[in-house]
Amino acid sequence: MNGPRSREIVQKLWGASKSLQGGGVSYFEYVTELTYLLFLKMLEEVTRNGKRLQDGIPADCRWAYLRRLEGQERLDHYRAVLLKLGTSADVTSPLVKQVFTDAKTSITKPTALATLISTIDAVDWYAAEEDGLGDLYEGLLERTTSERKSKAGQYFTPRALIESVVRLMQPKAREIIQDPAAGTGGFLIAAHRRILKDTDDLTTLSPETAFFQRNTALQGCELIPGTHRLSTMNMLLHGIDTPIQPFDTLSSEGESLDRADLVITNPPFNKFPDRVFRSDFSITADQRKGPLAFVEHIVRALKPGGRAAVVVPDNVLFEDNTGRRLRTWLMDLCNLHTILRLPTGIFYAQGVKTNVLFFRRGVTDRGNTSSVWVYDMRANMPAFGKTRPLTVADFADFESAYGIDPNGGSERQEQGEEGRWRSFSREAIAARNDNLDIAWLRDTEAEAEEALTEPEDIAAAIIGHLKAALVEIEALSEELEPDNVGEAAAIAEAAE
Repeated sequence: MNGPRSREIVQKLWGASKSLQGGGVSYFEYVTELTYLLFLKMLEEVTRNGKRLQDGIPADCRWAYLRRLEGQERLDHYRAVLLKLGTSADVTSPLVKQVFTDAKTSITKPTALATLISTIDAVDWYAAEEDGLGDLYEGLLERTTSERKSKAGQYFTPRALIESVVRLMQPKAREIIQDPAAGTGGFLIAAHRRILKDTDDLTTLSPETAFFQRNTALQGCELIPGTHRLSTMNMLLHGIDTPIQPFDTLSSEGESLDRADLVITNPPFNKFPDRVFRSDFSITADQRKGPLAFVEHIVRALKPGGRAAVVVPDNVLFEDNTGRRLRTWLMDLCNLHTILRLPTGIFYAQGVKTNVLFFRRGVTDRGNTSSVWVYDMRANMPAFGKTRPLTVADFADFESAYGIDPNGGSERQEQGEEGRWRSFSREAIAARNDNLDIAWLRDTEAEAEEALTEPEDIAAAIIGHLKAALVEIEALSEELEPDNVGEAAAIAEAAE
């Protein structure tokens, strides 16, 4: 959030949520509701090529028409508008249809709708547009995730982490940039902002390249309909006119994505009951969908020489069987040059431990990793939460150690066993059975958690530890499944 006026508007819009809390409307439902209403208002306010965006929707679906109505008539008409905008042939804008597909309201009282409409109508939209409508909307998304941290079903990437990754990866114009698990679009939007800054809002590019940048360069998928709706709105308000795809990267649909110069992403941390179905997969084919399969997709999605930064949970670094085969394969095909061990508590709770893998796809399929640098940003760190949020400054030492080469080629200085920054040879990692869960500093997580004071942070920590324990139990159970036992026997027999 850059502008003070945007922060003030976010506070006012968030204050209006209290009118819905008594009716059982959750924070996430509230932001979804605001998305519908704000989108209608934005269609009235925003222009593209000299035309109002609302020109592509029927007159009785526009903000001004809804505002004129009152009471139950307004609420009934609002319900009809949501249905019409998602299904009617009269709606010519694909963006509008993506936002309103399967849309339905959680509002049950006319007074609650009236409060939201009057609050939105009272906003100084000229001032908001000067500050950046995208910043305003991202402020609402951030507010939502902070309020529902202990209940969140999805993991929303902290903006400080996104900005750090984008600074290090240095996205450039004319590159295809992909996020196969795009969430609300944070990584793609941050990359787009970086390119806008470097090209003076694309004015230094040729018309053809500028068109490519707005309509083709940014690609991705988001399977969850509600989250996809938020990403469509978020990207539109940031001047990106082509939304990401509403499909499953780990299905056959994922094969249609273009090969990428850069992949930046934070895939789901949990495993899903259904299985991977990709004809081009070999390591995780027919495995349960989850972070391992996303890593395989990312490696396959990169062009030779393409680079990636991907957030993964700890189990990707140490899980045996499929996990080990995936890591070996990754280090053969790519130069896995850097691992950042992230602090706990920045996503879901203290018990969820995560990392960022930085790698570059090689031009050959063998021996691309010679050493891996590990930065431990987890040990001896404060307990991040509501009273101590993660900030850009927290990444300054890591970024300095990483260097200016996005592919990890800068000269680097080992800090030894007392420091946070160390290098491990490929041979040393092989001696660990390709286990990349490398730590050497004393872990002070328990001491940090004792400093938590906010009830939601404490609750999130407890839930996080329970979820982490379930993940470990689940992984052990999978290793003991008959299929895996038979597979292990076959491998042993072949080795003899």
